[in-house]
Order: sequence, then structure tokens, then C-alpha cells
Amino acid sequence: MTRDIESVEQVGVVGAGTMGSGIAQVAAATGYDVILRDIETKYVEDGLAAIADRVDRDVEAERRSENEAAMIQERISGTTTLDDLTACDLIVEAAVEDMDIKQDIFSDLDAMTSEDAILATNTSTLSITSIASVTKYPERVIGIHFMNPVPVMDGVELVAGEKTADDVLTLARSFTETLGKEAWVSDDKPGFVTNRILMPWINEGIRAYNEDVATKEDIDKGMTLGTNAPMGPLTLADHIGLDVCLHATETLYNEFGDRYKPAYLLKRKVEAGDLGKKTGKGFYEYE
Repeated sequence: MTRDIESVEQVGVVGAGTMGSGIAQVAAATGYDVILRDIETKYVEDGLAAIADRVDRDVEAERRSENEAAMIQERISGTTTLDDLTACDLIVEAAVEDMDIKQDIFSDLDAMTSEDAILATNTSTLSITSIASVTKYPERVIGIHFMNPVPVMDGVELVAGEKTADDVLTLARSFTETLGKEAWVSDDKPGFVTNRILMPWINEGIRAYNEDVATKEDIDKGMTLGTNAPMGPLTLADHIGLDVCLHATETLYNEFGDRYKPAYLLKRKVEAGDLGKKTGKGFYEYE
């Protein structure tokens, strides 16, 4: 197999949560055969159900036909067995943001796939070089950081590790373009481009609310109307997940020090289990 976009026919996705199911959906919508894997059958079924719900809503909104929706679902198969991804040409890992877990996954994938297959991680903060260090072929490991929600957001962040091969970066860019996304490239530095800049914005919005600078509604209104951002920092934090924001901010804090220190209120809400939209309550309440 040569590393060019024509060689990619089957895509594997490890992790069937919000990000993984979204990646599987857009890949299937492009025409790729997709295998969606998670550690338990329930998680796989939940991911497939989320995809079905999204494409059904697309049909209702007349954004795609019933036939297109059916074809997307037919192209995606689910599994709890990592070995089922052996023949995949490109695999995107979208597991939890934990270095040990990601390294375990990449070590297993490295041992069971062709050395020409591309192994990508959807990590938003962790080092690509460190993830690749457990593999025999680190040159084929790359970061492909999709934005949430994947079916809606047009941008993708590509991150080359210390040993990522040039043709792997080229293929990753071509792959994201086939999905209808536009990519930018970041060096393998903590937080990359997006979270290095976004997390302080969210964190300071939370501090401003906690210090009674303004109501949460006016903080969000001020930042949307004042900067032309699509949503304010507190609303965005709820959509991302407060636990995800805290983890990303703590990673940056460990690397860069006090300028990234997590806001107290962010930590308190995560400790209380109010993680945002996915739990029904964060800074706002959701159905």
C-alpha cells in the first residue's frame, strides 16, 4: 500500500462517544466503510444510535435524503474487538484524554495493523510524540483533532509528532479535505493552536462570572456580540463538557504554570458532576 488518499478505503474509529461517532458519521457520509469500536457493546450501540438520530434529523430538516441517511448507517459497523480494525487503512483514536489509555491503544494498533496504515489520534492536548513513542512505526502516527460537533464544524487541526512522516501529514490533510473539512497545522506543543488559545478564554469567562463581573448571560452576550464569536465562553464550555475543559486547562497549567491555572468554579462544577450539556446542567440547564 502506498500512502495516498486513493489507498484509504476502510476507516477505523476507536471510541464511540460524541467525537468518535461524529468522526464515523462524516467518514461514512463521504463514502468510506467505517468500523466503530468501543470497549463495551452498550457504548457501541449508543454511538450508532447517536449517528442514526443525527442523520434522521438531517432528513427531517431536508439536509439529506432518506436514501443518503440509510447509506451512511449501512457503511458503519460496530465492534468491541480491536482486532476487527486490522485491515483498516486509517484509524482515528477518539478515546478519553488519558495518556496511558491512548498509549495502550496505539501499542496494540501498531502491532496488529500494516506498517503502511495511518494511526491518528483525536487528542486535543496530549503530545503526539509521546503517544507515538510506544509504537514501532512512530512515523505513521499523527494528530487529527476534529472540532465538536464533528458533523457541523468545518475545521480540523493536524499535529505532526517529532517523527511523523511528511507523506502521512499530506495524506491526513487530503483525508480531511475529502470529508469536507479545512485543516490547519500545529506543532506538537501543549494545547496545539486551538486549546492553547481557547481554554484561557473560557477559563477567564468563568472567573469573570465567579467574581460577579456580569451575569453569565451578559458575559456570553458580550463575547458573542463584541467579538463575533458564535457563542460565549460559558455556553461553549457547557457544549464542550466542563470535565474536558478542566482536563485541558490542567494539562496546560502543568506545562506553562499560573497563566493557565483552572478557575475555582470550573473545578467545583466538575466535582459536583455538572459537566454541561451532556449531563443536563453546567452553567446553564438543558433538557
